[in-house]
Amino acid sequence: MSLTFHWFLPTNGDSRHVVGGGHGAPATASGRDRPPTVAYLSQIARAAEDLGFVGALTPTGAWCEDAWLTTAMVSRHTERLKFLVAFRPGFVSPTLAAQMAATFQRQSGGRLLLNVVTGGESHEQRAYGDFLDKDARYRRTGEFLRIVRELWEGRTVDLHGEHLRVEDARLTRLPDPVPEVYFGGSSPIAGEVAAELVDVYLTWGEPPAQVAAKIDRIRGLAAGRGRTLRFGIRLHVITRDTSAQAWAEADRLLAGFDSEIVRSVQAGLARSESEGQRRMLALHGGGRDGLEIHPNLWAGIGLVRGGAGTALVGSHDEVADRIEEYHDLGIDEFVLSGYPHLEEAYWFGEGVLPRLAARGRWRHPAEHPRNSSSPVPTTS
Repeated sequence: MSLTFHWFLPTNGDSRHVVGGGHGAPATASGRDRPPTVAYLSQIARAAEDLGFVGALTPTGAWCEDAWLTTAMVSRHTERLKFLVAFRPGFVSPTLAAQMAATFQRQSGGRLLLNVVTGGESHEQRAYGDFLDKDARYRRTGEFLRIVRELWEGRTVDLHGEHLRVEDARLTRLPDPVPEVYFGGSSPIAGEVAAELVDVYLTWGEPPAQVAAKIDRIRGLAAGRGRTLRFGIRLHVITRDTSAQAWAEADRLLAGFDSEIVRSVQAGLARSESEGQRRMLALHGGGRDGLEIHPNLWAGIGLVRGGAGTALVGSHDEVADRIEEYHDLGIDEFVLSGYPHLEEAYWFGEGVLPRLAARGRWRHPAEHPRNSSSPVPTTS
Protein backbone atom coordinates (compact mmCIF):
# COMPACT_ATOMS: atom_id res chain seq x y z
CA MET A 1 0.00 0.00 0.00
CA SER A 2 1.29 3.45 -0.93
CA LEU A 3 1.63 5.73 2.08
CA THR A 4 -0.81 8.65 2.28
CA PHE A 5 0.35 12.12 3.26
CA HIS A 6 -1.77 15.07 4.29
CA TRP A 7 -0.62 18.63 4.96
CA PHE A 8 -2.11 21.30 7.25
CA LEU A 9 -3.87 24.62 6.67
CA PRO A 10 -2.79 27.06 9.44
CA THR A 11 -6.10 28.85 9.95
CA ASN A 12 -4.72 30.45 13.13
CA GLY A 13 -1.97 32.21 11.13
CA ASP A 14 1.49 31.23 9.96
CA SER A 15 5.04 32.37 10.59
CA ARG A 16 8.73 31.52 10.44
CA HIS A 17 8.27 30.94 14.16
CA VAL A 18 6.00 28.43 15.90
CA VAL A 19 2.42 29.67 16.17
CA GLY A 20 0.85 28.52 19.43
CA GLY A 21 -2.78 27.68 20.09
CA GLY A 22 -5.06 24.73 20.65
CA HIS A 23 -6.42 22.93 23.71
CA GLY A 24 -7.17 26.17 25.47
CA ALA A 25 -3.86 27.81 24.57
CA PRO A 26 -4.37 31.09 22.66
CA ALA A 27 -2.77 31.73 19.27
CA THR A 28 0.54 33.54 19.79
CA ALA A 29 1.48 36.89 18.28
CA SER A 30 3.52 35.15 15.58
CA GLY A 31 0.23 34.09 13.99
CA ARG A 32 -0.10 37.66 12.74
CA ASP A 33 3.05 37.35 10.61
CA ARG A 34 1.06 35.66 7.84
CA PRO A 35 -2.67 36.07 8.45
CA PRO A 36 -4.86 33.11 7.42
CA THR A 37 -6.40 34.75 4.38
CA VAL A 38 -8.06 32.66 1.71
CA ALA A 39 -5.35 33.80 -0.70
CA TYR A 40 -2.49 32.58 1.52
CA LEU A 41 -4.20 29.34 2.55
CA SER A 42 -4.95 28.64 -1.12
CA GLN A 43 -1.27 29.12 -1.92
CA ILE A 44 -0.41 26.43 0.65
CA ALA A 45 -3.18 24.15 -0.63
CA ARG A 46 -2.03 24.44 -4.25
CA ALA A 47 1.55 23.67 -3.23
CA ALA A 48 0.43 20.62 -1.25
CA GLU A 49 -1.66 19.40 -4.17
CA ASP A 50 1.21 19.75 -6.63
CA LEU A 51 3.71 18.06 -4.33
CA GLY A 52 1.56 14.96 -3.84
CA PHE A 53 -0.26 15.42 -0.55
CA VAL A 54 -3.70 13.79 -0.67
CA GLY A 55 -5.44 16.14 1.74
CA ALA A 56 -5.05 19.02 4.16
CA LEU A 57 -6.21 19.07 7.78
CA THR A 58 -8.01 22.21 8.92
CA PRO A 59 -8.33 22.58 12.72
CA THR A 60 -11.30 23.58 14.84
CA GLY A 61 -11.64 25.73 17.94
CA ALA A 62 -11.92 29.27 19.22
CA TRP A 63 -8.26 29.89 18.34
CA CYS A 64 -8.66 29.55 14.54
CA GLU A 65 -10.96 30.29 11.63
CA ASP A 66 -14.00 28.08 11.04
CA ALA A 67 -12.94 24.96 9.13
CA TRP A 68 -16.13 24.38 7.10
CA LEU A 69 -16.30 27.89 5.69
CA THR A 70 -12.57 28.23 5.08
CA THR A 71 -12.16 24.94 3.22
CA ALA A 72 -15.27 25.60 1.13
CA MET A 73 -13.61 28.78 -0.12
CA VAL A 74 -10.13 27.31 -0.54
CA SER A 75 -11.51 24.31 -2.44
CA ARG A 76 -12.39 26.59 -5.33
CA HIS A 77 -8.67 27.25 -5.86
CA THR A 78 -7.62 23.58 -6.02
CA GLU A 79 -8.55 20.60 -8.19
CA ARG A 80 -7.55 17.34 -6.49
CA LEU A 81 -6.67 18.12 -2.86
CA LYS A 82 -9.07 16.77 -0.24
CA PHE A 83 -9.95 18.68 2.92
CA LEU A 84 -9.83 16.97 6.30
CA VAL A 85 -12.32 19.23 8.05
CA ALA A 86 -12.17 19.13 11.84
CA PHE A 87 -15.46 19.77 13.63
CA ARG A 88 -17.10 19.15 16.99
CA PRO A 89 -20.29 17.06 17.04
CA GLY A 90 -21.84 18.99 19.94
CA PHE A 91 -22.01 22.23 17.99
CA VAL A 92 -24.30 21.17 15.14
CA SER A 93 -27.17 18.71 14.77
CA PRO A 94 -26.27 15.33 13.23
CA THR A 95 -28.86 15.71 10.46
CA LEU A 96 -27.51 19.12 9.48
CA ALA A 97 -23.91 17.85 9.63
CA ALA A 98 -24.81 14.92 7.36
CA GLN A 99 -26.47 17.35 4.94
CA MET A 100 -23.49 19.74 5.04
CA ALA A 101 -21.13 16.87 4.25
CA ALA A 102 -23.30 15.74 1.34
CA THR A 103 -23.37 19.28 -0.05
CA PHE A 104 -19.60 19.63 0.31
CA GLN A 105 -19.07 16.36 -1.57
CA ARG A 106 -21.27 17.45 -4.48
CA GLN A 107 -19.84 20.95 -4.74
CA SER A 108 -16.18 19.91 -4.36
CA GLY A 109 -16.23 16.77 -6.47
CA GLY A 110 -15.98 14.37 -3.54
CA ARG A 111 -13.07 16.02 -1.72
CA LEU A 112 -14.30 15.99 1.88
CA LEU A 113 -12.81 14.01 4.77
CA LEU A 114 -14.12 14.52 8.31
CA ASN A 115 -12.01 14.78 11.46
CA VAL A 116 -14.36 14.36 14.42
CA VAL A 117 -13.09 16.25 17.49
CA THR A 118 -15.03 15.47 20.65
CA GLY A 119 -13.49 18.39 22.56
CA GLY A 120 -11.13 17.95 25.49
CA GLU A 121 -11.52 21.31 27.25
CA SER A 122 -14.74 21.91 29.16
CA HIS A 123 -14.14 25.66 29.55
CA GLU A 124 -13.90 26.08 25.78
CA GLN A 125 -16.95 23.86 25.20
CA ARG A 126 -18.97 25.98 27.65
CA ALA A 127 -18.16 29.09 25.61
CA TYR A 128 -20.10 27.44 22.78
CA GLY A 129 -22.99 26.47 25.05
CA ASP A 130 -21.93 22.86 25.68
CA PHE A 131 -21.97 21.93 29.36
CA LEU A 132 -21.45 18.15 29.19
CA ASP A 133 -18.48 16.58 30.90
CA LYS A 134 -15.78 14.77 28.91
CA ASP A 135 -17.18 11.21 29.09
CA ALA A 136 -20.66 12.45 28.22
CA ARG A 137 -19.24 14.28 25.20
CA TYR A 138 -17.77 11.01 23.94
CA ARG A 139 -21.09 9.21 24.43
CA ARG A 140 -22.77 11.99 22.48
CA THR A 141 -20.16 11.64 19.72
CA GLY A 142 -21.08 7.97 19.44
CA GLU A 143 -24.78 8.80 19.07
CA PHE A 144 -23.95 11.53 16.57
CA LEU A 145 -21.88 9.24 14.34
CA ARG A 146 -24.50 6.48 14.42
CA ILE A 147 -27.13 8.92 13.17
CA VAL A 148 -24.89 10.44 10.51
CA ARG A 149 -23.75 7.08 9.17
CA GLU A 150 -27.30 5.78 8.88
CA LEU A 151 -28.37 8.95 7.09
CA TRP A 152 -25.49 8.58 4.63
CA GLU A 153 -26.71 5.03 3.93
CA GLY A 154 -30.07 6.44 2.86
CA ARG A 155 -32.00 5.29 5.91
CA THR A 156 -34.71 7.14 7.78
CA VAL A 157 -33.50 7.56 11.36
CA ASP A 158 -35.46 7.72 14.59
CA LEU A 159 -33.28 7.84 17.69
CA HIS A 160 -34.03 8.90 21.23
CA GLY A 161 -30.61 8.70 22.85
CA GLU A 162 -29.05 9.90 26.06
CA HIS A 163 -27.98 13.19 24.44
CA LEU A 164 -29.44 13.35 20.92
CA ARG A 165 -32.94 12.88 19.58
CA VAL A 166 -34.10 12.86 15.97
CA GLU A 167 -37.37 11.77 14.42
CA ASP A 168 -38.02 10.86 10.78
CA ALA A 169 -34.56 12.17 9.83
CA ARG A 170 -33.43 11.52 6.26
CA LEU A 171 -31.42 13.04 3.44
CA THR A 172 -32.95 13.78 0.08
CA ARG A 173 -29.51 13.65 -1.60
CA LEU A 174 -26.79 11.29 -0.38
CA PRO A 175 -23.05 12.06 -0.41
CA ASP A 176 -21.07 10.38 -3.16
CA PRO A 177 -18.63 9.17 -2.06
CA VAL A 178 -19.47 8.88 1.62
CA PRO A 179 -16.82 10.90 3.51
CA GLU A 180 -14.32 8.91 5.52
CA VAL A 181 -14.33 9.66 9.24
CA TYR A 182 -11.06 10.36 11.08
CA PHE A 183 -10.97 10.43 14.86
CA GLY A 184 -8.46 10.59 17.71
CA GLY A 185 -8.58 10.13 21.45
CA SER A 186 -6.43 8.34 24.02
CA SER A 187 -8.98 7.71 26.78
CA PRO A 188 -10.71 4.32 27.14
CA ILE A 189 -14.09 5.67 26.04
CA ALA A 190 -12.49 7.24 22.95
CA GLY A 191 -11.20 3.82 21.98
CA GLU A 192 -14.70 2.40 22.16
CA VAL A 193 -16.07 5.09 19.84
CA ALA A 194 -13.21 4.62 17.39
CA ALA A 195 -13.55 0.84 17.29
CA GLU A 196 -17.24 1.00 16.42
CA LEU A 197 -17.70 4.05 14.21
CA VAL A 198 -14.64 5.53 12.47
CA ASP A 199 -12.54 4.71 9.43
CA VAL A 200 -9.14 6.10 10.44
CA TYR A 201 -7.82 6.35 14.00
CA LEU A 202 -5.37 9.22 14.50
CA THR A 203 -2.69 9.53 17.17
CA TRP A 204 -0.35 12.38 17.97
CA GLY A 205 3.34 11.80 17.39
CA GLU A 206 4.43 9.79 20.40
CA PRO A 207 7.56 7.58 20.34
CA PRO A 208 7.12 4.37 18.32
CA ALA A 209 6.73 2.07 21.34
CA GLN A 210 3.82 4.13 22.68
CA VAL A 211 2.23 4.36 19.25
CA ALA A 212 2.53 0.58 18.82
CA ALA A 213 0.77 -0.04 22.13
CA LYS A 214 -2.04 2.33 21.17
CA ILE A 215 -2.48 0.71 17.76
CA ASP A 216 -2.62 -2.75 19.31
CA ARG A 217 -5.30 -1.63 21.76
CA ILE A 218 -7.52 0.05 19.17
CA ARG A 219 -7.02 -2.74 16.64
CA GLY A 220 -8.11 -5.28 19.25
CA LEU A 221 -11.22 -3.28 20.15
CA ALA A 222 -12.16 -3.00 16.48
CA ALA A 223 -11.56 -6.69 15.84
CA GLY A 224 -13.96 -7.49 18.68
CA ARG A 225 -16.62 -5.70 16.66
CA GLY A 226 -15.66 -7.39 13.41
CA ARG A 227 -14.12 -4.20 12.04
CA THR A 228 -10.73 -3.17 10.61
CA LEU A 229 -9.43 0.39 10.89
CA ARG A 230 -6.61 2.32 9.24
CA PHE A 231 -4.20 4.28 11.40
CA GLY A 232 -2.69 7.73 11.00
CA ILE A 233 -0.31 9.97 12.92
CA ARG A 234 -0.16 13.75 13.36
CA LEU A 235 3.36 15.24 13.33
CA HIS A 236 5.30 18.38 12.47
CA VAL A 237 8.38 18.11 10.26
CA ILE A 238 11.71 19.89 9.95
CA THR A 239 13.60 18.24 7.11
CA ARG A 240 16.70 19.56 5.33
CA ASP A 241 19.48 18.37 3.03
CA THR A 242 21.61 17.48 6.06
CA SER A 243 20.86 16.53 9.62
CA ALA A 244 22.91 19.48 10.92
CA GLN A 245 20.81 21.94 8.92
CA ALA A 246 17.57 20.46 10.25
CA TRP A 247 18.66 20.58 13.89
CA ALA A 248 19.93 24.12 13.42
CA GLU A 249 16.42 25.07 12.34
CA ALA A 250 14.93 23.32 15.39
CA ASP A 251 17.38 25.24 17.60
CA ARG A 252 16.36 28.50 15.91
CA LEU A 253 12.69 27.84 16.63
CA LEU A 254 13.47 26.90 20.23
CA ALA A 255 15.51 30.07 20.75
CA GLY A 256 12.44 32.09 19.75
CA PHE A 257 10.32 30.70 22.61
CA ASP A 258 9.83 33.39 25.23
CA SER A 259 10.28 31.78 28.66
CA GLU A 260 7.26 33.53 30.16
CA ILE A 261 5.05 32.40 27.29
CA VAL A 262 6.30 28.82 27.73
CA ARG A 263 5.42 28.93 31.44
CA SER A 264 1.99 30.40 30.73
CA VAL A 265 1.17 27.90 27.97
CA GLN A 266 2.35 24.95 30.05
CA ALA A 267 0.30 26.06 33.05
CA GLY A 268 -2.77 26.28 30.86
CA LEU A 269 -2.19 22.92 29.18
CA ALA A 270 -1.61 21.26 32.55
CA ARG A 271 -5.29 21.91 33.29
CA SER A 272 -6.38 20.07 30.14
CA GLU A 273 -8.84 17.21 30.51
CA SER A 274 -7.44 15.54 27.38
CA GLU A 275 -5.57 12.27 27.95
CA GLY A 276 -3.74 12.86 24.66
CA GLN A 277 -2.61 16.29 25.82
CA ARG A 278 -1.42 14.83 29.11
CA ARG A 279 0.69 12.33 27.16
CA MET A 280 2.13 15.14 25.04
CA LEU A 281 3.13 17.13 28.13
CA ALA A 282 4.82 14.09 29.66
CA LEU A 283 7.19 13.90 26.67
CA HIS A 284 8.99 17.16 27.54
CA GLY A 285 7.93 18.02 31.11
CA GLY A 286 7.90 21.73 30.31
CA GLY A 287 11.70 21.97 30.03
CA ARG A 288 14.09 22.72 27.18
CA ASP A 289 16.49 19.86 27.81
CA GLY A 290 16.24 16.30 26.47
CA LEU A 291 13.74 17.22 23.77
CA GLU A 292 14.89 14.52 21.33
CA ILE A 293 12.74 11.77 22.84
CA HIS A 294 13.47 9.19 20.12
CA PRO A 295 15.94 9.40 17.23
CA ASN A 296 14.77 12.36 15.08
CA LEU A 297 11.62 12.88 17.18
CA TRP A 298 11.67 16.33 18.84
CA ALA A 299 9.16 17.45 21.51
CA GLY A 300 10.00 21.16 21.37
CA ILE A 301 6.86 22.28 19.52
CA GLY A 302 4.73 21.23 22.48
CA LEU A 303 6.33 23.85 24.71
CA VAL A 304 4.21 26.59 23.12
CA ARG A 305 1.48 24.73 21.21
CA GLY A 306 -1.40 22.58 22.38
CA GLY A 307 -2.31 19.37 20.62
CA ALA A 308 0.29 17.84 18.31
CA GLY A 309 3.61 18.83 19.88
CA THR A 310 6.31 16.69 18.27
CA ALA A 311 8.29 16.99 15.04
CA LEU A 312 10.38 14.71 12.88
CA VAL A 313 13.75 16.47 12.59
CA GLY A 314 16.64 15.39 10.39
CA SER A 315 17.95 14.94 6.91
CA HIS A 316 15.53 13.84 4.22
CA ASP A 317 16.83 10.29 4.51
CA GLU A 318 16.51 10.25 8.30
CA VAL A 319 12.96 11.56 8.19
CA ALA A 320 12.11 8.94 5.55
CA ASP A 321 13.58 6.29 7.87
CA ARG A 322 11.37 7.41 10.76
CA ILE A 323 8.30 7.39 8.54
CA GLU A 324 9.10 3.82 7.54
CA GLU A 325 9.54 2.93 11.21
CA TYR A 326 6.03 4.20 12.00
CA HIS A 327 4.65 2.54 8.90
CA ASP A 328 6.06 -0.80 10.02
CA LEU A 329 3.98 -0.41 13.20
CA GLY A 330 0.78 -0.01 11.17
CA ILE A 331 0.64 3.72 10.38
CA ASP A 332 -0.48 4.30 6.78
CA GLU A 333 -1.47 7.99 6.87
CA PHE A 334 0.68 10.93 7.97
CA VAL A 335 -0.85 14.33 8.75
CA LEU A 336 2.08 16.75 8.70
CA SER A 337 2.84 20.44 9.14
CA GLY A 338 5.81 22.77 9.55
CA TYR A 339 6.69 26.43 10.04
CA PRO A 340 6.14 28.21 7.79
CA HIS A 341 3.70 25.84 6.12
CA LEU A 342 4.33 26.95 2.56
CA GLU A 343 8.11 26.55 2.59
CA GLU A 344 8.12 23.43 4.77
CA ALA A 345 5.69 21.72 2.39
CA TYR A 346 8.32 22.10 -0.33
CA TRP A 347 11.17 20.91 1.90
CA PHE A 348 9.23 17.72 2.64
CA GLY A 349 7.62 17.30 -0.75
CA GLU A 350 10.83 17.76 -2.73
CA GLY A 351 13.14 16.14 -0.18
CA VAL A 352 11.42 13.23 1.57
CA LEU A 353 8.67 12.12 -0.79
CA PRO A 354 11.03 11.30 -3.70
CA ARG A 355 13.11 9.15 -1.36
CA LEU A 356 10.05 7.25 -0.22
CA ALA A 357 9.06 6.82 -3.86
CA ALA A 358 12.50 5.40 -4.64
CA ARG A 359 12.02 2.90 -1.79
CA GLY A 360 8.66 1.82 -3.19
CA ARG A 361 6.75 3.28 -0.23
CA TRP A 362 4.95 6.15 -1.97
CA ARG A 363 3.49 7.14 -5.30
CA HIS A 364 2.29 10.58 -6.35
CA PRO A 365 -1.54 10.58 -6.48
CA ALA A 366 -1.46 12.18 -9.92
CA GLU A 367 1.57 10.15 -11.12
CA HIS A 368 3.44 13.42 -11.68
CA PRO A 369 6.57 12.72 -13.76
CA ARG A 370 8.77 14.57 -11.32
CA ASN A 371 8.43 11.60 -8.93
CA SER A 372 9.92 9.05 -11.30
CA SER A 373 12.70 10.97 -13.02
CA SER A 374 16.36 11.21 -12.04
CA PRO A 375 17.89 9.24 -9.15
CA VAL A 376 17.68 10.82 -5.74
CA PRO A 377 20.98 11.72 -4.08
CA THR A 378 21.49 10.60 -0.51
CA THR A 379 22.60 12.84 2.34
CA SER A 380 23.46 12.27 5.95
